[in-house]
Amino acid sequence: MGKRRKQDRAASGGKREKIRDVFVPRPFAGLADEPDWVALRELVPAATAPLILEPELAGKYADRTVTLATVLPMAAPAVVRADGQIMVGLQRHAQSGDVSRDLAAALLAALETEPGDTVSVPPLPGPGPRLQDVLADGALTVQVHDSFAFWVEPEAAANPAVQASLERADASIYPTTRMAAAPAAYWCRVGERAHVRWVLPGDEDRTLDTLARLSAAGDLPMGPQTRFAGMFRAHGLLVPVWDLPSGPEAAEWEQPLAEFAERLAAAASVTDPLDAAARRSRQGLLGRQLTLR
Repeated sequence: MGKRRKQDRAASGGKREKIRDVFVPRPFAGLADEPDWVALRELVPAATAPLILEPELAGKYADRTVTLATVLPMAAPAVVRADGQIMVGLQRHAQSGDVSRDLAAALLAALETEPGDTVSVPPLPGPGPRLQDVLADGALTVQVHDSFAFWVEPEAAANPAVQASLERADASIYPTTRMAAAPAAYWCRVGERAHVRWVLPGDEDRTLDTLARLSAAGDLPMGPQTRFAGMFRAHGLLVPVWDLPSGPEAAEWEQPLAEFAERLAAAASVTDPLDAAARRSRQGLLGRQLTLR
């Protein structure tokens, strides 16, 4: 396990011996679906994805299955069900400067926890394995939910108190759909407003240059009646956001998103320096971004 993907750890900016002192700006770098990890951490209210342990751990804990969840009850770092199934919560406060290390610490603690017992996670994990060390490399199979019913073991589902608690939690979920036209793109409706949020892979500066080229050419809207609302910066990646008409459902935005993805790829292939119009657009885009941590 210690020999796995040392280059990935270096690329993420994290050094194990300094994990208490150094903020890792891109903690999910090196994972196959880095943008989806960011989306599930910051944008998606209720979703799950199975996780595959790296071979050494998989052999040691062959009787365990592990599921990633956007959030768990009381923002718990992890739970172990009575049948031994493990759920790891992604949306919780970072404990160290490295989200990847925090999540790996919760997962390893859960693997050592007896079925049905409470998972005890150190308040501040010291140096140790990161997600890139403990998981097999591979894409996430994301399932978006309209309820937190995945929290509840089947035998508890009929309990009236459990049902009431679920109803309260479910009230916080806004409609969300994972788009098929682009990886890590999600349609959502929040109140009367609809949006597409797309976590883009790769270096922030290069991505910003690409968006600036599109903006200068007037190609930044996703289509008629849409508006480029701005960008989030989240865990080292850019997340552009489009405002959409509230009526059409997610499926009606697959084709506009696919067409925008083609324009984005074409702009990304340009290596010339930005011209004056694109530089002005870049400055404008910088003024319309918000950092999520």
